[in-house]
Amino acid sequence: MKKLLMTLCLAGAMCQTVVAQIETAQVTGGKVQGVVTDGLSIFKGIPFAAPPVGERRWQAPTPTPAWSGVKQADAFAPACMQPENSMGNTAPVAEDCLYLNVWTPAARADAKLPVLVWIYGGGFSGGSTSIPMYDGAGFAQQGVVFVSVAYRLGPFGFLAHPELSRESGHGSGAYGLADMIAGLAWVRDNIARFGGDPGQVTIFGHSAGGMAVSALAASPVAKGLFQRAICMSGGSFAPLQTSNQQVTGLGIPSLPVAEENGAAFFRKLGVADLKAARALSAGEIQQGASGGGPDAIRFRPVADGHIITSDLYSLYEAGRFNDTPVLVGNTSDEGAAFPGGEVTPESFTQQIKAQYGPHADSILAAYPHATAAEAAIAARGIRRESSFAWNTWTWARLQSRHGQGKVYQYFYDYHPGAPEGTGSGHGSDVPYAFQTLASRREPAPEDVKLSSLISAYWVNFAKTGDPNGSGLPAWPAFTEQDQKAMVFDAAPGARPVPNLDKLKAYDAYIDWLRGQAK
Repeated sequence: MKKLLMTLCLAGAMCQTVVAQIETAQVTGGKVQGVVTDGLSIFKGIPFAAPPVGERRWQAPTPTPAWSGVKQADAFAPACMQPENSMGNTAPVAEDCLYLNVWTPAARADAKLPVLVWIYGGGFSGGSTSIPMYDGAGFAQQGVVFVSVAYRLGPFGFLAHPELSRESGHGSGAYGLADMIAGLAWVRDNIARFGGDPGQVTIFGHSAGGMAVSALAASPVAKGLFQRAICMSGGSFAPLQTSNQQVTGLGIPSLPVAEENGAAFFRKLGVADLKAARALSAGEIQQGASGGGPDAIRFRPVADGHIITSDLYSLYEAGRFNDTPVLVGNTSDEGAAFPGGEVTPESFTQQIKAQYGPHADSILAAYPHATAAEAAIAARGIRRESSFAWNTWTWARLQSRHGQGKVYQYFYDYHPGAPEGTGSGHGSDVPYAFQTLASRREPAPEDVKLSSLISAYWVNFAKTGDPNGSGLPAWPAFTEQDQKAMVFDAAPGARPVPNLDKLKAYDAYIDWLRGQAK
């Protein structure tokens, strides 16, 4: 058996040399064979559910069929159906896409290493596990087992429809989340064969993946499948969307609204019922979801009454969530990735007054906008708060208020060479955590240093539920009484949560919305 030596140097620990030698594993369905390279055993394209095709389209995932012999697990499976080149995905796409990947440094199956399970972002319409930035080697080389899980996207993962709700008996529109849960169940049942500890699982994701993490953290169906959670620029704690006109960041639509959208999608496809829709090809379904404009139908997780039982804020307030340690954060210029066109002081004022009603004046007061330059910064700022920063801060407050698990908040603000008035864009922290900076550009020594720091915090958190370690700047837990965040900039350190005045102004608006909903 081929054996490769690898030296692990963990933050706050002695370096240790291990021999990666897990080349085959017996998993649910049969035996798989991976490859051993650079000191890691790597398995790609392991099925964790039956192909969601034919009658299984728009159903919860079912167990993967058994196979005979040894399945080669040395290449990524096709990405789930999505528009071409979504989120940098260049892999072929297919409806048969429920596969996962494992990177492990374990020398033996009984190593009981912590496990990190990655959920990619992409607006619930794109993304894949094979994007080079998401390579798991950087984490695995620090002594954790890394798993990346695919999930259905767009109308394949998040279509709700009255017929589908009747068929399931408990709502519809959360198939992508059900895929993640099936992947976590696979981890529970199989990861020990790769040297992982099923009792030390950390789920983490970015953007839509972070929103999914927040949904799993409040889902009774996911209870017990993970012990820690990391969310990078995600979360969804606004009231449920009860109309298509009510859009609040990464809001979760109510089942009636999502079912109405599903019925409209069937009309767009030119089908009369569910049977006819299932008879269409995957390409025809995907084509029907393409295009933007005011009439475009957005697909994202639905409050189906089963996986997502209510809005997440209410579930936390009622103590109905999966209480674990949590690490959450966002970047300083999230809104730069979502341009809204040219902004003037007048147009910014009009936009805020139209959208925020009686709270418009307090929000305008929190965002200086007297000049065109200020208005541009203000527009990006309100997009940061409404979509990401408020969710980060609110999750931290709710976990601190109602949970036993500690919560750690961060704010990523490292952007050397960026134009004046801009900051760190959406997703700019992800390659630093993965240590995959070279997948985008040649990193400078300062980039590598910050990447090593962030990645070490993530690994420490996966090991203990606490990011702190020897030689790292101290990262205090967030509490409502002492609201601190680790700021990742040129001189990382813990400081008061940034933009607190803006967060409070937006929070007052959401609190008003919540009252209106009641």
